Amino acid sequence: MSGHINGIIEQLMKSYKGGSISEDQFLEKIRDLYFEDIGFAKVDHHRLLRRDFPEVIYGTGKTPGQILEIAKRILGFSRVLMVTRTDENVYRLLEKNLQGTELRFESGIVYTPLDTAEDKLAQGITVICAGTSDIRIAEEAAITAYLMKNRVEKIYDIGVAGIHRLMHYKEKLQDSNVIVAVAGMEGALPGVVGAMVDCPVIGVPTSVGYGANLGGISALLTMLNSCSPGVSVVNIDNGFGAGYTAGIINRKK
Repeated sequence: MSGHINGIIEQLMKSYKGGSISEDQFLEKIRDLYFEDIGFAKVDHHRLLRRDFPEVIYGTGKTPGQILEIAKRILGFSRVLMVTRTDENVYRLLEKNLQGTELRFESGIVYTPLDTAEDKLAQGITVICAGTSDIRIAEEAAITAYLMKNRVEKIYDIGVAGIHRLMHYKEKLQDSNVIVAVAGMEGALPGVVGAMVDCPVIGVPTSVGYGANLGGISALLTMLNSCSPGVSVVNIDNGFGAGYTAGIINRKK
């Protein structure tokens, strides 16, 4: 993924050696790789070199104009753009103003699809969720892991209220390198799955549920108190964090 930014560095070096840019211009461009200050944001271009994945734009609380300006800066150094927790109005604005950039909009996320063939993507990540109401958060995890160059297996609506559905996919789950398990209500799914497999399970509590679910706190506490070893937990509704962690784990396999 960092190939784009490495190419920029190589081109800057050639331009400086060839005399087409001055030393001051060269240093200014290199400083931009560290971070770019655009007033309301300091865009961390160096993250692509540090983490092999660019900075992601968290859309909540940002104006559409701010998101657009940050997106332009990110695309100057990265082929991958991801905006989470946003809406279709932002998608239309980006689509109109980022001409020549292919964009998709799913589950509140605007992103650039990979130019890598599906059979070249790494296998091993499975994203599951307990109910249909949890799919939005599960998709956030799946899209994140996909953008980290993974072919993601998705199995939805297999919660413990109908545990025979979960058992039907036992072999697929056992073939995984890492599983993201998304659940609201009481949040039992990750603990059950953790007892079935020998790989890490990342629990994602969602805010789906009736009053005593307390906006996801009940599911969070269930997952944190799981007696199944190998289960870790991210924050409520944090599909992005789970997908990112799964991508890092699968990269080490």
